Amino acid sequence: MLRPKLELLDKGTVERILAEAHELLWDPGVRIHSDQALKLVAEAGATVDFASKVANIPVELVNKTLETVPSSFYLYDSERNPVVHYGDDDVQFDPGSAAIEFLDYGATRSRKPVTADFVAYIKLAEMLPELDAVSTALVCSDVPESMADLYRLYLVLRYARKPVISGAFAVETWSIMRDLLVAVAGSKEALAAKPIAVFDVCPSPPLLWSEITCRNMMDCARAGIPAQLVSMPLAGATGPATLVGSVVQHAAESLSGITIHQLARAGAPIVWGGSPAAFDMRTGTPPMGAIETLMIDCAYVQVGKYLGLPTHAYMGMSDAKIVDAQAGFESGIGNVLAALAGVNMVSGAGMMDFESCFSLEKLVIDNELIGMARRLVRGVDTSEDPLATAIMRQVGHGGNFLATKHTRRWFRQELFIPSPVIDRDYREAWESKGAKDVVQRAHERVEQLLAAYEPKPLPKEVEQELVAITLRAAQERGMGTLPPL
Repeated sequence: MLRPKLELLDKGTVERILAEAHELLWDPGVRIHSDQALKLVAEAGATVDFASKVANIPVELVNKTLETVPSSFYLYDSERNPVVHYGDDDVQFDPGSAAIEFLDYGATRSRKPVTADFVAYIKLAEMLPELDAVSTALVCSDVPESMADLYRLYLVLRYARKPVISGAFAVETWSIMRDLLVAVAGSKEALAAKPIAVFDVCPSPPLLWSEITCRNMMDCARAGIPAQLVSMPLAGATGPATLVGSVVQHAAESLSGITIHQLARAGAPIVWGGSPAAFDMRTGTPPMGAIETLMIDCAYVQVGKYLGLPTHAYMGMSDAKIVDAQAGFESGIGNVLAALAGVNMVSGAGMMDFESCFSLEKLVIDNELIGMARRLVRGVDTSEDPLATAIMRQVGHGGNFLATKHTRRWFRQELFIPSPVIDRDYREAWESKGAKDVVQRAHERVEQLLAAYEPKPLPKEVEQELVAITLRAAQERGMGTLPPL
């Protein structure tokens, strides 16, 4: 079966991109605001100015660390089953993160998310079949900001069993988040052997690593917890205005991250990911649904695949403020292009408004879009021989294929069957059911799935440990009790 694929670059251009990225790592080099990371690269052969915190990294060092990066790895669910495969052209999807706004059904103005919103989201994400993993998608406003990252991981682990895409906001909270994961996995060794989460680590454009991100990245490497690079140049603002120029910057930042990460622990899993955007000069915004943003994504993923690395991208999002036609076509185009590009993990479902707002109804609609994208890359099945002559001779000129065993055998395999969120009925039937638009149908689906959610309880001692770890962090930050669940 021929799998349809999208490639925007030829081999020569990919090699030019990498050559220029290596040049940038040497001159002007990378500013690294972490003495520990600077010491690592200096001892490995980089030229480091500790006063300016700039490391000039030679190509030989970068290539040496690239040799130790695993070309693939798995994420596991809480029952220790391999669920997500980072590698080859396998494509998986998870909700985007991390939204600081939440859009209620029927609203035109968003608000700050709270615990109840997160619980509803994670139950819904756990129920949607096209989501392979969940994410710490919302930042809850009803807990102290200094524990917002660990609190959302706590909520995920309480309610979801799928693998988790997460990330720490501080050096101090990373270890607490690791402890939460260890509580579920059983031990640090078990977590490293069968990781249930991957942590996003984000360089600052252009060519800069903060102390927080460096520490998180190195801590992940030493613990054997997969890290996911999220380079995010803004073409024309914090990166070159040309699309290919931003891909060069992405490559340089990602290669520097891999170097630091692998020097911390060779062989630790890391993902070539990102969240770039093509800057809109008219509005001063970073549109995540712009076709140029999606082109940068597909191009940098192609560079990562050339290097034999697992890949990730923030795609399938929209910049719309409500769940409307713009939200649908931007998200649909993004999911289709991501699938065709073979992105291993596509983050974005449910997200809108420049990656800042989350909608449950959009998450449900995106689930349908993802199913269509998956069907596209499955391609056209040509395994039957003969392709059509036998069944057509059997049916003859009567034309009734519905009654044949051939149709019963093939139609479910060949067709993506959407949920009632997608209307495929005749107008009369649509009108008889209330003439509802897609957002109304999505809202009904949200309510149905939340009502049908059945938790898979954690062992009592694991649940108690999760609560104890999180409550201790809350009390250290002046919060006496956790919000009710």
